[in-house]
Amino acid sequence: MTETALDRSGENLLRELAPQVLGAVIRRFRDFSAAEDAVQEALLAASQQWPREGVPDNPRGWLIQVAARRMTDHLRAELARRRREYLVVMEAPPHEQAAAPDRIGDPHDDDALVLLFMCCHPSLTPSSAIALTLRAAGGLTTAEIANAFLVPEATMAQRISRAKQKIKTSGVGFQMPTAAERTERLSSVLHVLYLIFSEGYASSIGPSLQRRDLASDAIRLTRAVHALLPDEPEVTGLLALMLLTDARRAARTGPEGELIPLAEQDRQLWDRRQIAEGFVLATRALRAGLNGEYQLQAAIAALHDEAEDAEETDWTQILGLYELLMRRSDNPVVALNHAVAFAMVHGADQGLRRLDEVARDERIAGHYRVHAVRAHLLEMAGDDEGAAQEYLAAAAKSASLPEQEYLRLKAARTR
Repeated sequence: MTETALDRSGENLLRELAPQVLGAVIRRFRDFSAAEDAVQEALLAASQQWPREGVPDNPRGWLIQVAARRMTDHLRAELARRRREYLVVMEAPPHEQAAAPDRIGDPHDDDALVLLFMCCHPSLTPSSAIALTLRAAGGLTTAEIANAFLVPEATMAQRISRAKQKIKTSGVGFQMPTAAERTERLSSVLHVLYLIFSEGYASSIGPSLQRRDLASDAIRLTRAVHALLPDEPEVTGLLALMLLTDARRAARTGPEGELIPLAEQDRQLWDRRQIAEGFVLATRALRAGLNGEYQLQAAIAALHDEAEDAEETDWTQILGLYELLMRRSDNPVVALNHAVAFAMVHGADQGLRRLDEVARDERIAGHYRVHAVRAHLLEMAGDDEGAAQEYLAAAAKSASLPEQEYLRLKAARTR
């Protein structure tokens, strides 16, 4: 790969390889925290050296070698009294370093996939398992994970630290779990992938509305889980949901990166091939029965995608699906979306009453999304001044710069 090519895709390559390299290092050294530090150092070294020297023929093997050297230094410094034992562990066969595969083949051999299931070990609480996996396999920052969980960053940092320690002391082996273990952990794995995709599709922090790297990673890993478990309806539903939602990516931002809401998007820019694949998967997932959370969300996304314009959206069906979803999921964000759908079917005033009920939930009370939805419904109801105040309140609480700019612009236009 040339230096120019690295400029375009080097960062994405490092993101894709990071969880696979971390998995390989954990497999060899059995120390989660130290392995994570070593891999971060290897990634930093790659970001500095590859632009000058070019990407090596086997970038994954290169990163594993560098991380392994960092681990060797760590073990020599911290565990000198056990030097001989660790030197035996650290002696990796030459073929592992020189000929390690760069891409996913058999899902059973994918270190990133093994890492996903390992971090969702039953010794952890579901929230801790999901947080740890988002950090280790998803590459999200502690602040991004805290936003996803609606908790302070310091609280999330402590949760992740405790989870790492618990994994370390559990002695869990780095290997693909059995079929029974996969079933036990699958719910957490899917939730992790959903959160990674969500952060990529609508970044909660920073100057960019979208993070294509995160969304692409989530889709790639979900495809791997689907290859491993092709008959699991919720896995199929989640992959369908991601494809149907990600298909709108090109239309979601304007020339300056500004946010364009769904109702105003140029639907000619939507990825029709991706939508077609998503439709097939969503149909297959629904035919399997169960009506799980991701199956239903995929069906909602499909209804949005099949409408040629916003006015043709079948809000009655969408409302019915949200009502089914609320029976399956105690999620305040789902309840918030249900309030919007209710307003689109029954009118803004009825939607505002539903929103007041949702806003009493302490998990989401005061969140910027509540203000943004209330602003939208007030605008529908003709209360422009009230809408402007709510748009400004939402902008003040959002950590996303594009969302802040959009909300302020809406406030200015409604006055």
